Amino acid sequence: MPASSADLARLAAAVPANVIDVCDKLAESGFQAVAVGGAVRDVLRGAEPGDWDLATSAHPDEIVKLFRHTIPTGLQHGTVTIVTGRGVESHIEVTTYRGEGAYTDARRPDSVVFGVPLQEDLARRDLTVNAIAYDVAKEQIFDPFGGVADLHAGVLRAVGVAVDRFTEDGLRVMRAVRFAAQLEFALEPETEAGIRPALPSLAKVSRERVSDELRKLLAAPKPSLGLVLAQRTGILETILPGLSLDLEAPDRVDPSVRLAALFAPVADRKRVNETLKALKFSNAEADQAAALVAGIHAVSAATDGYSLRRAVGSIGRAYANELAKLDPRAHPVLGDPLVLRELAITGNDLMQAGFPAGRALGELLTSLLDRVLRDPSLNTRDQLLVLAKG
Repeated sequence: MPASSADLARLAAAVPANVIDVCDKLAESGFQAVAVGGAVRDVLRGAEPGDWDLATSAHPDEIVKLFRHTIPTGLQHGTVTIVTGRGVESHIEVTTYRGEGAYTDARRPDSVVFGVPLQEDLARRDLTVNAIAYDVAKEQIFDPFGGVADLHAGVLRAVGVAVDRFTEDGLRVMRAVRFAAQLEFALEPETEAGIRPALPSLAKVSRERVSDELRKLLAAPKPSLGLVLAQRTGILETILPGLSLDLEAPDRVDPSVRLAALFAPVADRKRVNETLKALKFSNAEADQAAALVAGIHAVSAATDGYSLRRAVGSIGRAYANELAKLDPRAHPVLGDPLVLRELAITGNDLMQAGFPAGRALGELLTSLLDRVLRDPSLNTRDQLLVLAKG
């Protein structure tokens, strides 16, 4: 199915004014300039586009000469950022049409060649839905690989031979399953079959890039669409070997706690923490997910209000509200005192009452917290002093 007049009208109406200005200036100087990538794809499927990226026949040096304010974002790969105003939204990435050499590191080409035709530039992209170009000045769509038809059919298909595309850049296998979840599209069978032979390339990709893709996948409307694919094709075993994960749970919870939901079957808090840090998730992300996984198991074992308060308190107040997003059983005790600093009495209060400083004082506060966890109504200064004096 070629692009329709409605597709063209949708794109013409969506392109921002500063993008039009950049394309017009390049066209007036004798160069072709096209919008490519996610913005074109999203407009054609009726979604709100993100950043607009451009590709052009102009060499990077020619782009720099044409525009007053530019940033040499990645000149070795042909990318220049044009600054059209104030704020990040005014920055437009423009990349020269390029062909690519071998991918020795399974991530980036060893060399690039500028001056290739647009079709050759589009041929190096991963999926057909990402290989659609829109000539802004001429209001024409270039779709040599059938990406528009695949968009309308809800299908993800590799450009060319799938195993070749995925082996070149190992991160592409994760992008494929991430797009399946984000767009809620089916992965075309030959494209899916090309993933497993390319897993050695995925193993070479930096853990930072892998964790970034997993983070994006978990932010999708229905992460399980990608996670099930990732398990079936061997991606999860490659990036998270030997772990039993809950592929459906992230669909049911708030995006802020989906990482913990995914790892919920892993009962070992330390293992969750170490695994996520090894995958280069931030310390904050790893610590929260590990604490919440421990909290899930503690809450599930609770049999009464006391054990429930102990369970929630055991992971700390900082994570208590997030735990309730994972397991609603934690919610009723969120308003109760759960940790030492929420006691109505402090160590100073006890010392003023005649208790000596030292280890015994800390043990006394811990015992008072235990009494309050059993009966939150006891959490007043006067009652706790009475209990302390026994």
